Amino acid sequence: MTVIPLDEAGRSKPARRSSAPGGSVDGRGGRPATGPSGRARRTPWWMLVPAAAVLIPLFVYPIYQLGLLSVLDFRQAQVSGGQPTRFVGAGNYAELFGAERFWSVLLATIGFAAACVVATLAVGAALAVLLTRVGRWPRTLLSVAALSAWAAPAVTGSTVWMFLFDANLGLVNQVLGLDGHNWMYDRYSAFGLIGAVVVWHSFPFVMVTLYAGIKAIPDATLEAAQLDGAGAWQQFWRIIVPILRPLLTIVVIQSIIWDFKVFTQIYVMTGGGGIAGQNLTLNVYAYQQAFAASEYGLGSAIGVVMMVILLAVTLAYLRALRRSGEPL
Repeated sequence: MTVIPLDEAGRSKPARRSSAPGGSVDGRGGRPATGPSGRARRTPWWMLVPAAAVLIPLFVYPIYQLGLLSVLDFRQAQVSGGQPTRFVGAGNYAELFGAERFWSVLLATIGFAAACVVATLAVGAALAVLLTRVGRWPRTLLSVAALSAWAAPAVTGSTVWMFLFDANLGLVNQVLGLDGHNWMYDRYSAFGLIGAVVVWHSFPFVMVTLYAGIKAIPDATLEAAQLDGAGAWQQFWRIIVPILRPLLTIVVIQSIIWDFKVFTQIYVMTGGGGIAGQNLTLNVYAYQQAFAASEYGLGSAIGVVMMVILLAVTLAYLRALRRSGEPL
């Protein structure tokens, strides 16, 4: 005799379906639960193995050597073998943090990098939108000009800008009637000119990346917003920016890393840091300590500090995006 289970009202309960041979039952509608298997979940990680096999040795070993030198008393005498290498622990860091010059250079680096990042994003985003609104030939000419600036070596670009702003023969001074004016004499005008060169070298990456993202947005989305009365500014902030959030995350992080560790433009245009070191940044400061003063341990400590700061800023930015609920 078959026993039929009853509920509290005396009605028969529906029998549960047994799990199918190839799947499981979700318990709500008796349908097989779908989801990636363990092998499918592991597949993306396996695909990263070839790149990791190349990149990890290229990054891990230099970082290890940098950290090792930062805890050693390693100068020219140790390089030449005249004196033994001595372990000093946190001595280099204590000397670094106890120097007033380090803190002034750190503040200058943060301010300079922040200004360059904001200017690069503004110029690159504006030109990316402009590319979507101009004809074929203006778009081609603007793209070629931008990519030429991007492809120019930093030394070459810095030298050309120095010639343009030369105190006696520079075209800019002749046009503005500022014969004899030295743009590199004042600290802030020098930083402004160097920042312009950095932005000139950096904005094409932002422009090309965002332009590709904007072109991937369906035309129907922008047309619908336009029919709803949204202007160009509202379309940019309400539609384009949210859709391009993952691309903006990439360009922001890249810009922070690049602009925080700018070296060539500052070293070339200021002759190693400007008058009395007024235009020093951490990267140039580390070069001076490591190679000019032969304090390789102290220079390595500056490099470790820069790496930690960049890592902290990147993680903080990604965490802020995740808290706001934005997709990464």
